[in-house]
Amino acid sequence: MKRVRSTLPPRVLRKLTLATCFMTASSLAFAQDPQSEELLEGIQDGEKVEITLPDPEKQLPLDDLRKFTEVFSRIKDAYVEEVSDQQLLESAIKGMLSDLDPHSTYLAPKDYEELEESTSGEFGGLGIEVGMENGFVKVIAPIDDTPAQKAGVQAGDLIIKLDEKPVKGMSLEEAVQLMRGKPGTVLTLTIMREGESAPIEIDVTRDIIKVTSVKSRMLDNGYGYLRITQFQADTGGQFRDALKRLESEHGADLDGLVIDLRNNPGGVLQAAVETADALLDGGLIVYTEGRIQSSRLRFSAKSGDVMAGTPIVVLINGGSASASEILAGALQDHERAVIMGTQSFGKGSVQTVIPLDETHAIKMTTARYYTPDGRSIQATGIKPDIVVRPAELTELDGQPFFTEADLSGHLEGQNEDKEQDRSGEQPSDTVSMVERDYQLRSALNLLKGMNILNRRGKTSGEGNAE
Repeated sequence: MKRVRSTLPPRVLRKLTLATCFMTASSLAFAQDPQSEELLEGIQDGEKVEITLPDPEKQLPLDDLRKFTEVFSRIKDAYVEEVSDQQLLESAIKGMLSDLDPHSTYLAPKDYEELEESTSGEFGGLGIEVGMENGFVKVIAPIDDTPAQKAGVQAGDLIIKLDEKPVKGMSLEEAVQLMRGKPGTVLTLTIMREGESAPIEIDVTRDIIKVTSVKSRMLDNGYGYLRITQFQADTGGQFRDALKRLESEHGADLDGLVIDLRNNPGGVLQAAVETADALLDGGLIVYTEGRIQSSRLRFSAKSGDVMAGTPIVVLINGGSASASEILAGALQDHERAVIMGTQSFGKGSVQTVIPLDETHAIKMTTARYYTPDGRSIQATGIKPDIVVRPAELTELDGQPFFTEADLSGHLEGQNEDKEQDRSGEQPSDTVSMVERDYQLRSALNLLKGMNILNRRGKTSGEGNAE
């Protein structure tokens, strides 16, 4: 057998040896398939014991490890520029993770810190949730009230250049680093957009991103609107507080509620669970399935629906991902809300942040999400109950019609002078928001129809009582 002499430094060899020992121990620890194990008898402390050996096919491939050390050595000796051991090892770790799926990655100190900032609700940058597609950066969703959203960046945009630097060939982490920067500086995004024949350039001024997780307002007399922009650690509490404010503003229980999850890129799983828990009177919310026991989780709602069955419409679109899909899926499976809009993004995988030390970590996909009815969200998303695509409507100004009341000498109606507008006055900005947002208008009209039917059903039931 030919021997290959390694030129690796002793420190690197020690690291590789420790890694090999760790992975070998891991393969022993997780060898749980009885058909892949071999039982041997041995002697320990003078007593006969059974020793379980793992299937040789599941052990580390030593030939491939030798290949790895050989490549490491070749790069050290022959690469055009000198490369440090640390840089090569970190590149190897990044390669192992990035080749698994778009969401698994190595977190260097700055990346680790930025991840913690984004879940707390304040960080620097443009204000977009991004992923990779065909080597380009894809916008999953712009975050509300951020520079990117105000500049016109849209969900589904493919970023092909950052300033003058082509994105093709960059890792997602490298692209994100270029998008972050000093507040007040301008970054030019060159994007490809569906329906456009040529690239579009958008100038975005970086800023400190402070995300307001939950926004609320009254759409009409008795009908509330809650917009969840992103699921952060305290979103569940903010959601309950916002509901109380709407009911206080209305002076009574709401007749209907629109929950807007459009372009919500997700966030903290527990926050989505807490939000669903507020609206469900028990039952499963979401469960996860993975290879290891710690990745198999189930989350259920406690008894008590804070809205006591008030009709709900949830708006979703292609920018609704991850935690927002969990909330929509749970409410849909429990028939607690009507889901309206367009199909969601389809990110149904769970990423776990595993610290390696105080400043380094890996973010790795460890499980898949499933709705209460057992539907996998991954790559399929949530399909709305009622598909409503974005549209611009122009109301027609028709000629006024003559009615009976316009005829001279008409019989006076009993309620002719008593009719009052029951809709109540709406703030002009709310009217404008509903008028220009076709999906939101459709949701509001559906809620009004559901409420009318509920009232008629109660009246009919009272009339038939004996």
